[in-house]
Amino acid sequence: MNMREKMVARFLAALAVALALGALAFSRAQAAGLDQSQALFNQVLTTYVKDARVNYAALKAHPQALDRYLRQVAGVTEPEFNGWTRNPQLAFLINAYNAYTLRLILDHYPIKSIKDIGHFWRGPWDQPMVHLFGKTTTLNTLETQVRGYDEPRVHFALVCASIGCPPLRSEPYVASRLNAQLNDQAKRFLANRSKNRVDAADQTVYLSPIFKWYAKDFERTSSSVLAFLRPYWPATPPAGYEHFTIRNTAYDWSLNEQTK
Repeated sequence: MNMREKMVARFLAALAVALALGALAFSRAQAAGLDQSQALFNQVLTTYVKDARVNYAALKAHPQALDRYLRQVAGVTEPEFNGWTRNPQLAFLINAYNAYTLRLILDHYPIKSIKDIGHFWRGPWDQPMVHLFGKTTTLNTLETQVRGYDEPRVHFALVCASIGCPPLRSEPYVASRLNAQLNDQAKRFLANRSKNRVDAADQTVYLSPIFKWYAKDFERTSSSVLAFLRPYWPATPPAGYEHFTIRNTAYDWSLNEQTK
C-alpha cells in the first residue's frame, strides 16, 4: 500500500468512527428529547396510579392531562416516527397502548371489567378509538404493531386494565431506561405468586395464561417459555425446571381499580 492509499484508508477509518459517534450522540439526544415529551403521561400515572391500581373515578373527573397527552400522541406523524430509533419507537407505542386503554375505560366508566365494553362482534380491543399516524384504529392493531418488534417483554408492559394483567407502572416507559424497565416488569410480574410460581416439589410451574396466549412470542427468542423466564424469577429455579409441567393460574378480568 502506497502513501496515498494509506492516507485514504486512515481518512475513511476516521470518518467511520466520527459517523458512529455522531449516530450514538444523535440516538442519545433523540431518546432524551422523547423521554421529556412523556411529561403529561407521567403526570397522569404518578397522580392516579398507586400499587398498579388506577383511581378511575378521579381520573374521569380530571382527564385533561391524559387527553392532552393523547392529542400529543395523535400528532406524531408516521415519517417522524420512522425517523426514530428502536427504543424510542417501542416506548412510544407501549405508552400509547396503556394511555388509550385508560381512555377506553373512562369512556365507559363505571364498569366492573374491560370485557363489559363492546359486544360479541366487536369487543373492547376492537373499538376504533386509537388515533395514530393520521388513522383511527384499535388496541388490537396497536398491540400487533408492538409485538412486531420481537421483544417478548412487552407482554409485561402492555396493561389491559385488569387485575390479571402485569402491573401498571406509576411512570411512563422511556427510551433511555426501557431495557431496565422491561426487566423490572418481568421480575415484578413473576414475583406475584397468585399468578406465577415454581413448585419444585411437584415439578410444576404455575403461570399466568398470558404465557399460553403469547407462547410463540416467548419461544421466538428462546427455546421455550420456561427457558425465557428463568432469569426473571425471584429465586433461581432448580436445574431441569424447563421440563416441569406447566399449569395456568386463573386470569382475573376485574378492573384494576383502586379500592377505598
